[in-house]
This record gives sequence, structure tokens and C-alpha cells, in this order.
Amino acid sequence: MENRAEVELLVNQEALNDLSKRVIGCALIVAGTLGTGFAERIYEAALAHELRKTGLLVAQQRGISVWYDNVNIGDFTVDLLVEDDLLVELKAVRALEDTHRGQCLNYLKATGLRLCLLLNFGTPRLEIKRVVRGL
Repeated sequence: MENRAEVELLVNQEALNDLSKRVIGCALIVAGTLGTGFAERIYEAALAHELRKTGLLVAQQRGISVWYDNVNIGDFTVDLLVEDDLLVELKAVRALEDTHRGQCLNYLKATGLRLCLLLNFGTPRLEIKRVVRGL
């Protein structure tokens, strides 16, 4: 029998996976409707709108503090924070690079969250990467 912490982790992972599927579904709608060629902020606004239409809580351009040795050493801004559980980083570039994945990992480390969806609207087919922070 699994202990309570393991069960809670599995339930949380399942809920996060369901949430990410909903976000990806909305992103596919946005990509299919707008196509390529717009600036990231256009895709961000459209995706935030689609997510809110489904009843999800969405924060755009959310400021996050970075702490080092109990000192706030700076801030950064995430594109979307969905339900206070899932980060979404949007790009509109020809191809995703390792630096984009690294950006997501840093955001996850700073927030303590587990999952960031990296979405690239700059290609004919929406590019989707799930970036997961280890325990």
C-alpha cells in the first residue's frame, strides 16, 4: 500500500496532466485560428482568452521574485500562470532552442512549480514541449 504522500503526489500529477491537456487543447485552437506570423503577445492574449473561456484562472505577465541566500536578487515575468499550478512560456520563433528550455527550468526552480509548457507558435504546426522540474 502506498503512503499518503505518494498518493497525494500521484493525484497532483494527474490533475496537472489534465490541466496541461486543457491548455494544449486551447493552444491548438489558437494556432489553428491565427496561424503563424504574429508577435508572442498576440498569441498570449488569444491563449489567455481561450483558457478563461473554459473557466480557468489565468494570470498574464506574472512577476516572480528570485531569491538567493534569503535576498531578493531580481524578478522575472512569466507569460502565463494557469490555476497557480502551471507555467506557460510562449514563443513565436522558427525553432525552439535549448535556452528556451533552460528559461522554463529556471522559472520552475524559482517558483517551486513542477511543470512548464513551452509553446512555439512560430512554426506551421504548434510546437509543444513539456518541461518538468525534478523533485
